[in-house]
Amino acid sequence: MSTIGEAERKAQTRVIALLSGHSADTPGGLGWRYLGDWQKRDGNANIEEAYLRPWLLSRGYAPDVVTKAIAELTRAARMEGVKLYEANVAVYEMLRYGVQVTPGPGEAPVTVRFIDWSDPTANDLGVAEEVAIKGKNAKAYNKRPDLVFYVNGIALGVMELKKSTVGVGEGIRQTLDNQKPEFIRHFFTTNQICFAGNDSEGLRYAGIQTPQPYWLAWKEESEITAPLDRDVTLMLTPARFLEIIHDFTLFDAGIKKIARPNQYFAMKAAQERVGERRGGIIWQTQGSGKSLIMVMLARWIRETLPDGRILIVTDRKELDEQIEGVFGDTGDKVRRASSGADLLAALAAPEHRVVCSLVHKFGKRKEGDLDDLIATVQSAKIGAPAGDFYVFIDEAHRTQSGKLARAMRKILPEAMFVGFTGTPLLRSDKSTSLETFGPYIGKPYRFDEAVEDKVVLDLRYEARDIEQRIASPDRIDAWFEAKTKGLTPVAKATLKQRWGTLQRVLSSKDRLSQIANDIIMDMELKPRLKAGRGNAMLVAGSIPEACKFFEIFRSSGSDLANKCAIVTSYKRNASELTGEETGMGETDKQYVYKVYDELLGDQDEDEYEKEALRKFRKEPAQMKLLIVVSRLLTGFDAPTATYIYIDKQMRDHGLFQAICRVNRLDGDDKEYGYVVDYKDLFKSIENAVDDYTSEAFDAFEQKDVEGMISDRVEKANEDLLSAREAWFALMEPVEPPKGDDQVYAYFSTPHGMAEDSDADEKARRRQALYKFAGRFARSFAAVAEDPGASGFNDLEIAQYRSEVEQALNMREAVRLHSGDAVDFKLFEPAMRHLIDTYIKADNSEVVSNLDDISLIDLIASKGADAAEEAAVKIGKKKENVAEAIENNVRRLIIDETPVNPKFYERMSELLSDLVQQRHQEAIEYAEYLERIASLVRQAKQGHAAEYPEGISTSGQKALFDNLGADASLAAAVHRAVTENAPFEWRDNRIKERLVQRCISAVLPSDIDANAIFEVVKAQDEY
Repeated sequence: MSTIGEAERKAQTRVIALLSGHSADTPGGLGWRYLGDWQKRDGNANIEEAYLRPWLLSRGYAPDVVTKAIAELTRAARMEGVKLYEANVAVYEMLRYGVQVTPGPGEAPVTVRFIDWSDPTANDLGVAEEVAIKGKNAKAYNKRPDLVFYVNGIALGVMELKKSTVGVGEGIRQTLDNQKPEFIRHFFTTNQICFAGNDSEGLRYAGIQTPQPYWLAWKEESEITAPLDRDVTLMLTPARFLEIIHDFTLFDAGIKKIARPNQYFAMKAAQERVGERRGGIIWQTQGSGKSLIMVMLARWIRETLPDGRILIVTDRKELDEQIEGVFGDTGDKVRRASSGADLLAALAAPEHRVVCSLVHKFGKRKEGDLDDLIATVQSAKIGAPAGDFYVFIDEAHRTQSGKLARAMRKILPEAMFVGFTGTPLLRSDKSTSLETFGPYIGKPYRFDEAVEDKVVLDLRYEARDIEQRIASPDRIDAWFEAKTKGLTPVAKATLKQRWGTLQRVLSSKDRLSQIANDIIMDMELKPRLKAGRGNAMLVAGSIPEACKFFEIFRSSGSDLANKCAIVTSYKRNASELTGEETGMGETDKQYVYKVYDELLGDQDEDEYEKEALRKFRKEPAQMKLLIVVSRLLTGFDAPTATYIYIDKQMRDHGLFQAICRVNRLDGDDKEYGYVVDYKDLFKSIENAVDDYTSEAFDAFEQKDVEGMISDRVEKANEDLLSAREAWFALMEPVEPPKGDDQVYAYFSTPHGMAEDSDADEKARRRQALYKFAGRFARSFAAVAEDPGASGFNDLEIAQYRSEVEQALNMREAVRLHSGDAVDFKLFEPAMRHLIDTYIKADNSEVVSNLDDISLIDLIASKGADAAEEAAVKIGKKKENVAEAIENNVRRLIIDETPVNPKFYERMSELLSDLVQQRHQEAIEYAEYLERIASLVRQAKQGHAAEYPEGISTSGQKALFDNLGADASLAAAVHRAVTENAPFEWRDNRIKERLVQRCISAVLPSDIDANAIFEVVKAQDEY
């Protein structure tokens, strides 16, 4: 029976029947009892003492204790002198943990618990309808929520229902209105979940004061197809309702948050793994709330396991601070370790239930360096840390996370390790992630799912190219020859390689200026940027380039001159300048130091960055652009933006996490995040998005992980022994006693000799020496990461380490003795001047403007075979990318063909022609991308661009295309269907036959009426 257009009252009656079976005395339906229609009942409140007092007395509390406990709860719920959020927090804590009541002088306090969280059926669960609530004062208006859910007389849930033809948004707005002081704000102090729903959209849910765009939809498999009945059944069983409140509700920095379905099911899977004492990895895509899963899981472990302790490890300062903030805001005290020794002390101190450790604090040389921490951990002479440890490692896909986890296992051998990542684990990640933590926990939550669930926004892409040309190539050649006279051929080649790479060419000042001009123009033309509601990030290829960009913007005279900031990992230090002065001009390090020194003066870098980030987040009109290199591109506390401009070679995880800076929800006027690419990264983006939306690498089980560990160890051992053998074979011909003189004589031309007949042969030997020494060192490093697993004993490891050190020392000595080594500092200023002077850049051109097509539509796989997906991932060539896109478009065409068969038949021909052209290299790759994009646009639209007058709707266009372009015949069929098709005729055999007959009546006998009927059936408008 259809519910379309059914009165709201009928939907409400049906929901009550589903919840309670209209049973008043005992629970019915899903487990609630019906309290009645309270429209005319006096004194309705959010704490109904008539229900609460008997329940508390039935739990064995003394009458005086019950009276005092109810008074405490009522006082907190009055919201006197506090805001709704603060009162809600206070009430929640009382409901969750109980209140302590002292029965009398000298008596021990009694903890009164208002809800039995462990046994939902032990509570008095009631649902009342039309609950009339008076405004708090004479100026406030009365309101009447449709349904109120009472647990032991305490109003924990409110639901507003609308009929199927009225959007659920109206119910949400009504609920938000009710929370204003002009209405019944005081009633919501006890409320834990707000619901709004209708029969066509189902339920939406949220905590108090949640803006409409952030209300959530539940997502779970169910045999029930009716949206409202399905959601009520899934969310409002007493066990699920109370569980969501108890385990999946957090108060975070002034915002009440309730778990999304992806967070809920990840948490449930993690709870099961904790019970099995088996670690793993939680993959939830960028922006989907991994940090809250971390907090909820930690809280659950602490409360469920008396000895449970949690160690949380991150590798970025922003993440470390955010974790402390999130845990602190949710009531959990965090001990932040300040050093390796402090970490070990914290682990041995059982009073600290949650310990947070920032990896790079322990490194001396650069962010992310774990050597010091791992050495401290591995050499620790302490007893077993106190407690039952659960180690959470953020960004688990990163190599250092795997290294750290292996080191931590030495002092926490019994701990359970859980990795958190927003990144799919590719084949290259196996050895550092899956073997360290174990298989996935629960089902990975992918990017396309998050977009579909409106958790994050889809992305749109634009490629821009800046044509460059070399002025005066003869002068460049002459300069290079003059400057490099006296260098060996190897040294010349090294210098050319260093300064002749594409990166160096692309970073000419003229080119960077053109990019800056682009961004300045966009700030004036792109609506959200111009309005000051959105801002942008620019990813530079290096810190010197970031400084150049910054100087260009600061001197541009544009609005960006004082509304941009530079945020990199650079910290001014006088030691940075040591050894830089050559007397030949300014080196890159000297330049970067100068820029930062002039910008900051006496100000600290951290203070500058903190203020820049505050403005970027809170005052986007005052901080419109952040220039970054690698900072702020990953992690849940990285800032959100509307546009990201990429001028850095990036790939895989780093690239996807970077472009996800712009996919966060941020106001009603932000529909997409925009990616502007100056580095021809589309093929990398295609691969990255495909990784984040496919299932190609999901099926890793424990046996796969165990196999990977043994395979990796065996391969590392083989590589080391092979590299060692190659090294000693290379050194064999050196004359005894193989001292310095003999090594130099064999590999290098002795100083002072004008000519050496063996010079070419010695150059080849040196190249082999450089190569084999590097290979020996790399293979040893792979074994040394986990020497215990290798099977080599301590003496063998020590011997191999000594041999590697000797090989590396020999490599550097020969390089210097032969003149192959190049002092780049000597050439750096002049080479930079050469590039900036002689490489000219034109204005940018849009290579492929895909900003009207989402990346999901353009790229996301539609069921391609796993083999095809794997081939695309492995292959990085344009050919592979092109084939992947063709497959996606072809599948889109196949999926949409029933809507307009003739149109899509021609689309297939167009695609086939395009593929043929590509194979013949008849079109450029950029043009090919645009043609593909055009096909996607048409395929999504479902019809051609132009039609005769009178053919305007999608249905009419489909009929026109499939009736031989006969406009009059298409119009006749259209009229016949619209005038004769009965209500809800689809899937009703009798009604479908009626539609078929009316179509046949207007068609000539030579046209297949059944085919036209299928076209009509596929149109939404009929």
